[in-house]
Amino acid sequence: MQQIKMVDLHGQYLRIKKDIDAAIQKVLDSTAFINGPAVKEFNTELAKYLNIKHVIGCANGTDALQIALMSLDLKPGDEVISPDFTFIATVEVISLLGLKPVIVDVDPNTFTIDIQQVKKAITPRTKAIIPVHLYGLCANTGELIPICEENKIAIIEDTAQALGADYNDGNISGKAGTLGTIGCTSFFPSKNLGAYGDGGAMMTNDDRLAERMRSIANHGAKVKYYHDEIGVNSRLDTLQAAILNVKLKYLDEYASARQKAAAYYTRRLSKLEGISTPIVPQYTSHVYHQYTIKYAGDRDALKNYLTEKGIPSMIYYPVPMHAQKAFHAQGNYTVSNILAKTVLSLPMHTELTEAEQDYICNTIENFI
Repeated sequence: MQQIKMVDLHGQYLRIKKDIDAAIQKVLDSTAFINGPAVKEFNTELAKYLNIKHVIGCANGTDALQIALMSLDLKPGDEVISPDFTFIATVEVISLLGLKPVIVDVDPNTFTIDIQQVKKAITPRTKAIIPVHLYGLCANTGELIPICEENKIAIIEDTAQALGADYNDGNISGKAGTLGTIGCTSFFPSKNLGAYGDGGAMMTNDDRLAERMRSIANHGAKVKYYHDEIGVNSRLDTLQAAILNVKLKYLDEYASARQKAAAYYTRRLSKLEGISTPIVPQYTSHVYHQYTIKYAGDRDALKNYLTEKGIPSMIYYPVPMHAQKAFHAQGNYTVSNILAKTVLSLPMHTELTEAEQDYICNTIENFI
C-alpha cells in the first residue's frame, strides 16, 4: 500500500497536467499577471456554471466574506448570526468590521446552522446571517429565506466547502452559493474547486451589490485613481484564474468521484458499533469536501491508531467558535461541544482508490 494522502493534489494534477501547463504558459507568455483575460473568463464561466448573474473573484475566501459584509452598509454593533461549528473565518470577519457575532448551535444530524436557534437569536439589530454549507452539504437555506425576508436580514452563504452542491426543497432550488443575498467561496488548493494558491469569489444576482463588491475589492474605486469609499486590495491572481478555468470543467466529475468514495465508506462503516456516517437530507446533494464520521468511543485513540497504520485523518473542528479565546460566547452549544469530541474526517479526494479505502475501513474495523 503506497502512502495514503488526506488530499492527493499531485495525482489530480497529473491527470490534467497538459491542460494546466498550457494554461499557465499562456499567462506567462502574455505577462498579464494582474487582472488578465483569464480572470474575466473564469468569472464568466463560473457564473454560467452556477446560473447566477455575477461572480467577482478575489484573493481568498476570507476576503470574500469580509467584502460581502462590507457591501451591506452595516453599522458598528449590528448583529450577524453565524454557526458555532465552523472555521474561524466565518466569525472572524464579523468582528474585524466592528459588528457583533451572534454564535448559535448547529443541527445534530447535518452539523449546519440550527434554524430553531436562529429564530431565537434574531433581534432588531440582526442584519445578516451566514449559513455555512459544511463538509460539502448545504445548510437548510430554504427555511432561512422566509425568516430573513420577514425580518429584512441578508443571507451570506459560506460555500467554501460545498461549491457544486445542489439544493432543492421543492420551493427553492439552485447551486450552493446562489440561494441567498450573496454567496462566498474559497479556492484554497484542497477545496473541491481548488487553485494552486489562494483565491476566492463572491456570487450574487443583485446588480447593485455586485458593483459595490467589485469597487470594494478594488480599493473602493470604480474608476482607477477615483476612490468613492474605503475598500481593500483583493483580486484573484491571473495564474490562479487560468488554473481554475481548467479545473472548473472537471468539477462535476470530481464531485462524482467523491460521492462514489463516500458511498463506499458508508457501506463499509455504517454498521460498525459507535460509528455514525454522514446523513444527507433530501433537500441537498453532498459533494463531500470532507467525509466525516462521528465515533462514540475514544475518538482520539481511533485517530492515533489510524496514524500508526499510516492513515491520515483530521478533526474539523476541535474547538467550536464559542470556546475560542477570541470570542468566548455565552449560550447553549451542546451539539457543537459533542461534535468537537466525536468527529473525525477520513481521507477524501478525487484520486482515492478502492484498495486504499479497503485498507482504511479494515483498519477501523480492527480498532473497533
